[in-house]
Amino acid sequence: MKVNLMHGAGGEVMGELLNVLTKFTHNNAGGIGLESLDDGAVIPIGDRKIVFTTDSHVVHPIFFPGGDIGRIAVSGTINDLAMMGGRPIALSCGMVIEEGFEVADLERIVASMDDALGEVGASVVTGDTKVLEKGSLDGIVINTAGIGVAETVVRDNGLLPGDVIIASGTIGDHGLAIMAHREGFDLGEQIRSDVAPLWGMVELALAAGDIHAMKDPTRGGFANAINEMARKSGVHVEIEEDALPIRTNVRSAAAMLGIDPLEVANEGKAIMGVPAEDADAVLAALRSHKYGRDAVVIGMVGEGRDVVMKTKIGGERYIEPPVGDPVPRVC
Repeated sequence: MKVNLMHGAGGEVMGELLNVLTKFTHNNAGGIGLESLDDGAVIPIGDRKIVFTTDSHVVHPIFFPGGDIGRIAVSGTINDLAMMGGRPIALSCGMVIEEGFEVADLERIVASMDDALGEVGASVVTGDTKVLEKGSLDGIVINTAGIGVAETVVRDNGLLPGDVIIASGTIGDHGLAIMAHREGFDLGEQIRSDVAPLWGMVELALAAGDIHAMKDPTRGGFANAINEMARKSGVHVEIEEDALPIRTNVRSAAAMLGIDPLEVANEGKAIMGVPAEDADAVLAALRSHKYGRDAVVIGMVGEGRDVVMKTKIGGERYIEPPVGDPVPRVC
């Protein structure tokens, strides 16, 4: 087997590669390690729970409607920490830059990173830079790692029968913005990436009620995220098609490109499983934050081991995890 683009796309094919990459047999740090395939690791240090994660970013193009590679690099790591209940504290930043890259573009990227960090009160505290000869790289690659502190650790495997599924906002925005821009469609500002650092929104939700499970729908989109949550939790999830928050212009662009918007990445949304009795309080907390104004209940958790969508015409269909991401290099 040789590595191909599908192996990095976040769908089922990526699982084949992960079987190779996660054969580290030692987890001497304790807590939650690589074998769990969560958004990050949890390392107990005394009475503190330290959340640690890392992410590499190869988005193309590096500037797009609503953001750039710098904002994704910071937001992606902050969100991985947040999905596990971790308050982001410090990030590292490693950049691999192609010879000939415009310094003005680099300054723009760094300014974008600083803005995203400022939203959640985190800092880049260490880093590394490498420069490769022209033609060895497509512009720039950025790796960020981050640490945070969690009072309550949240996993993506904690869904329970009776839970309500909440989406913090509209689905598919980032991937469709990237795809439309990449393909040269002149849609103006109609479709913009939702890339954003979510800790402030998540912090409010955590204070409002219990959150049994949480995940951000990045590569593979909502379809991949909800299937992973259901599979790890060993539950059945029923989604209401009428309740899914998809912008009309995103739905139209997806239809034009032949893409299922449920399989397209977001970079500024969270999918949560919460007890039914806490749903109203968590929704109110999400909607009080600028990144959660479109939060809505989209489904319920029951007994079983699959994900089903109740369609608008009264039928049902399975929501399957994508084989691969239909829009590569979105993050």
